[in-house]
Amino acid sequence: MTNDLTITLGGDLPVHRLGFGAMRLTGAPHWPDRADGIAIARRAVELGVRFIDTADAYDLGENEELLADALYPYADNLVIGTKGGQCHPGNDWIPCGRPEYLRQQAELSLRRLRLDRIDLYQLHRIDPLVPLADQLGALRQLQDEGKVRHVGLSEVTVAQVQEASTITPIVSVQNRYNLTDRASEDVLAYCESRGIAFLPWLPIAPRTTSPAADKIAGRLGVTRTQVALAWQLSRSPVMLPIPGTSSMAHLQENLAAADVTLSPADLAFLD
Repeated sequence: MTNDLTITLGGDLPVHRLGFGAMRLTGAPHWPDRADGIAIARRAVELGVRFIDTADAYDLGENEELLADALYPYADNLVIGTKGGQCHPGNDWIPCGRPEYLRQQAELSLRRLRLDRIDLYQLHRIDPLVPLADQLGALRQLQDEGKVRHVGLSEVTVAQVQEASTITPIVSVQNRYNLTDRASEDVLAYCESRGIAFLPWLPIAPRTTSPAADKIAGRLGVTRTQVALAWQLSRSPVMLPIPGTSSMAHLQENLAAADVTLSPADLAFLD
């Protein structure tokens, strides 16, 4: 990957702006076997990934454990961000932002990841049944205790980022965003104005078509996926896509998107 696409999380953690989402390394129905999952995580780092995203809810912590087995002891320039505040029993995703739960989950993530401090701890979802001040207050307390370095949010509005920022600095926002789903455009603009990293989850829209992306991909001799990721990297200097995969071939395809150059005309066509 090229070396000029960097962002500094929280003012002190420089990472390449094309990360890796680890969710698909574990869990039904399409996970690789454990050895392949470990190999994919290691290959991602070999190819230049410096930011990996996981969560306590991904297979009841198994995802965090796999990353530790694959990558510990971690390279000094590798940042692993995890998330807490959402339960995943069965097929349901349920926000759970009680302060005692957030503290418990952070402690478990520290143990599974074999860390003394989590560089980026993200509130997986805001729990509508718990005051936001209580949820962010728990994360701020973890920061004060040295167990969390920086705090991020996921699936939030501009107003929620602003409110959370009155309690502790917010260094990242993780919202769904891709070529065909730009509902978080205002959040992206706010993050860019404040220097907050924007981590689009589902950066490659599934089961959708983009005739513009297909046309550009054909002309450049690359894939539609690479065009979609290159578009995101060009869209904003705070964009940090985290495409995930359980395929070694797709991993290499995704990360090669950092070397795809889109012209101003290409970007205008995609917009």
